[in-house]
Amino acid sequence: MSFLDNSSGGWGARIVADIPYSTNMPTGAIAQPCLVSPLPKNMFNSPGLSLALQQPNIDNQGDGNRMGENFEGCVGRRSREDEHESRSGNDNMDGASGDDQDAANNPPRKKRYHRYTPQQIQELESLFKGCPHPDEKQRLELSKRLCLQTKQVKFWFQNRRTQMKTQLERHDNSLLRQENDKLRAENMSIRDAMRNPICTNCGGPAIIGDISLEEQHRRIENARLKDELDRVCAFAGKFLGRLISALATSIAPPMPNSSLELGVGSNGFGALSTVATTLPLGPDFEGGMTNALPVVPPNRPTTGVTGLDRSVERSMFLELALAAMDELVKMAQTDEPLWIRNLEGGRDILNPDEYLRTFTPCIGMKPSGFVTETSRETGVVIINSLALVETLMDSNRWAEMFPCMIARTTTTDVICSGMGGTRNGALQLMYAELQVLSPFVPVRVVSFLRFCKQHAEGVWAVVDVSIDTIRETSGAPTFVNCRRLPSGCVVQDMPNGCSKVTWVEHAEYDKSQVHQLYRPLLGSGMGFGAQRWVATLQRQCECLAILTSSTISTKDNTAITASGRRSMLKLAQRMTDTFCAGVCASTIHKWNKLNDGNVDGDVRVMTRKSVDNPGEPPGIVLSAATSVWLTVSPQRLFDFLRDERLRSEWDILSNGGPMQEMAHIAKGQDHGNCVSLLRASAMNANQSSMLILQETFMDAAGSLVVYAPVDNPAMHVVMNGGDSAFVALLPSGFSIVPDGPGSRGPTSNEHINGNGVGGGGGSQRVGGSLFTVAFQILVNSLPTAKLTVESVETVNNLILCTVQKIKAALKCES
Repeated sequence: MSFLDNSSGGWGARIVADIPYSTNMPTGAIAQPCLVSPLPKNMFNSPGLSLALQQPNIDNQGDGNRMGENFEGCVGRRSREDEHESRSGNDNMDGASGDDQDAANNPPRKKRYHRYTPQQIQELESLFKGCPHPDEKQRLELSKRLCLQTKQVKFWFQNRRTQMKTQLERHDNSLLRQENDKLRAENMSIRDAMRNPICTNCGGPAIIGDISLEEQHRRIENARLKDELDRVCAFAGKFLGRLISALATSIAPPMPNSSLELGVGSNGFGALSTVATTLPLGPDFEGGMTNALPVVPPNRPTTGVTGLDRSVERSMFLELALAAMDELVKMAQTDEPLWIRNLEGGRDILNPDEYLRTFTPCIGMKPSGFVTETSRETGVVIINSLALVETLMDSNRWAEMFPCMIARTTTTDVICSGMGGTRNGALQLMYAELQVLSPFVPVRVVSFLRFCKQHAEGVWAVVDVSIDTIRETSGAPTFVNCRRLPSGCVVQDMPNGCSKVTWVEHAEYDKSQVHQLYRPLLGSGMGFGAQRWVATLQRQCECLAILTSSTISTKDNTAITASGRRSMLKLAQRMTDTFCAGVCASTIHKWNKLNDGNVDGDVRVMTRKSVDNPGEPPGIVLSAATSVWLTVSPQRLFDFLRDERLRSEWDILSNGGPMQEMAHIAKGQDHGNCVSLLRASAMNANQSSMLILQETFMDAAGSLVVYAPVDNPAMHVVMNGGDSAFVALLPSGFSIVPDGPGSRGPTSNEHINGNGVGGGGGSQRVGGSLFTVAFQILVNSLPTAKLTVESVETVNNLILCTVQKIKAALKCES
């Protein structure tokens, strides 16, 4: 490319950008232009300067002398072809040759260059704005119209593009220079602020770096005592008639090595003296680690709450978190006499007398009418400790890991986000709704502190404890049906990438709100206990490992793309979440409970309006659920319900015939843990067959079968990787749990008679199943319509008829 000049009697300059590449050339050398002929000092004073160089956007004229320094080095590296391509087509107007060899043998001659007229430049500029890269046909047409040679048009566009590129680079450099100046100014302001840091709690000078929990607690307590002393002095001064000094100078500063006293007057923790931040971990956890707990300002709304109240509350939160962590780790690592092994079921049972001797209640005495449930379980999960801790400290990921146990959860306040970019020392307030899939068990609503701490390399602990006692002392109204005593897990990394998890659940709840049928289950700790948490965690981690593996199971013989698998799994997860919300009546949806005399007493019927929800059909949704006890093992009941060949014995959607499995996505080693797509038999040749999406799984704590009819075109879109959020569905299904401790049903060698009792002569009791049936049906497509008695009776009869069909097929009684 070249910039051309036509000066009468002047020298012509040609800037060459086509420099041959050399391996020893420095980076960026190709972008540097050089001159192929010396420029006289009075070049830019020549009256014949080209109009192309007189454009207002050409500002590189001042670089002529600098670029001329590289003249000789650039000339020696040019080839004959590059010279021919770079020169202007105007060179041939006076018969001059552009060969390098001729230029070396003959003295340079003055060349006559063509001067572009203003009309030509205007026409070229106009075309350049619309087409910077004209093709040969456009150049030919333009040359004819402007009376120019095609080479002149070609090189003009080349030079113009070079000018535009130079302008853009200079503009970018200007923006980067401004941004650099802005960052430099911000850096200087941050440095100035770091030279004199101020503590946000007490207003005094802050210490750069991580502040220990003891130091943080001292500062908060010191600020509280100062404020309280000032108020007392002001109050006394009103009676004495003179100003009372706060005597701040007489208070000696705390010694650096003094221990932290956690008792704060009459806040319920007066019996706690000092809690060491290094907690003993027993033989399974080598050593301990002392880690500071920095505290960050709360991010919750503080309307109507003074700084003193916030500091006192946070101080109590810190004390409660440390006491709860100490109790959790001791309960996780201590065996007898604190825990007694149950010979019948092999479970650990807490010794209440030893517990009261060992620990002081950290959230006060048990409320009247509440009962205690305690459980402990140990298992190995396919996840490392860091990933598990991140999952537990993130409310959304926590709910996804335990989908059927957590109806709803949120993080209401982050008191501390951790240290050094990790979750070590993280402390946050959380809200959760915990559920057992039955209308006979109310949802447990808890507000609690969650505290995470690293005790050694690869050893973490996460503890939860209710804050109802603190809320009561602060005057906030509390209406709870459950309190979580220190509960959580201790996680230890294993060499194979897995983790050993020891889970402890300790809660107090209102027994009167639980149906008689489910009281033994909850009393044994299997409803909300550690066994269910560990079993769900193991199943979910196994599912994630299978879904993220590069190999696909041979059972998945259907041609589903990877994106189609993800969409189908996402749709199944939404289906299961909607089913659970309908069974337990969580606050995810606004349900209205019906008290109709035509409804069976054990069937709970609720309604809600579905409006502007793309994942559900619009109208009035009716949910009916009930639970019964069946004298059949959970395994046999689960196998019967998920068998598509036997589905016609209980499902009216099967049209009286077997169903065909069209797609299968494994979610576990067990073939029953999967998401499948079933095709029902058509009633006649003119009717299209129905598709049913189904998810089934089973673990040590129970099993679930959820299904929903789906639209054929919508499922084809999902299986091809389309968005599943717009697929409308209303799920139905079944939940199965063992009826009590030690009930695992008969073994495969035992014979089951018609009543579900083993045929052997032994007197061993055969475990039954707590069976929950739930349907969600669209009874009217108009959200503003009123519910009719006939619709309620139809759903009530449907659920009772389904239970009777299942009992008849299994030959068991409830």
